Amino acid sequence: MTDSNTSPKELTNGDFTESSKPFDLFGEWLEDAGESEINDPNALSLATVDPDGLPNVRMVLLKGFDERGFVFYTNFESAKGRELLSAGKAAMCFHWKSLRRQVRIRGRIVQVDDAEADEYYQSRARGSRIGAWASKQSRPLESRFALEKEVAKFTAKFAIGEIPRPDHWSGIRLVPTSIEFWHDRPFRLHDRVVFTRASTDEGWTKDRLYP
Repeated sequence: MTDSNTSPKELTNGDFTESSKPFDLFGEWLEDAGESEINDPNALSLATVDPDGLPNVRMVLLKGFDERGFVFYTNFESAKGRELLSAGKAAMCFHWKSLRRQVRIRGRIVQVDDAEADEYYQSRARGSRIGAWASKQSRPLESRFALEKEVAKFTAKFAIGEIPRPDHWSGIRLVPTSIEFWHDRPFRLHDRVVFTRASTDEGWTKDRLYP
């Protein structure tokens, strides 16, 4: 265990002080990933569960985080969206191969407010905003041409002015109750530190785990 004067850069090499805070540490690791990963350092695997209890996982992009949680956006009518809203909980995993690091997060999910969703939606490329209207995400598509027709329809509909955010498209915030940091070490004697809390009203407890 390193002492409390360890610099932030040294912390990101896999050591954790007693004063380490999970969101601060995650921010340091994400910043390091931005410098070393070739593509999408904010990519994560998102795990959900369907109504039959069968797990489902896919890659999505983190669009923001703070001490309230980790935010991404989706079509609520998609399989992902339906599973999230039905179960009310999810898990995330970030893996940065270039850094030999992983972060696993579990918790409940809440929908971001309209103002936050609108702000992010308007920051997207115009084609991506059209796509949110045109894609009936996760549902059967008879041909690529059918999708292109939908894109053309909404491109014409919103030819002038701002494109409003669809009601079925918004953001999800995963509010964590568990954040585990993993860092590769020689001979598979890895560093694993997990922060847990029973609720957002309580402080974090930090434990080291056997690799």
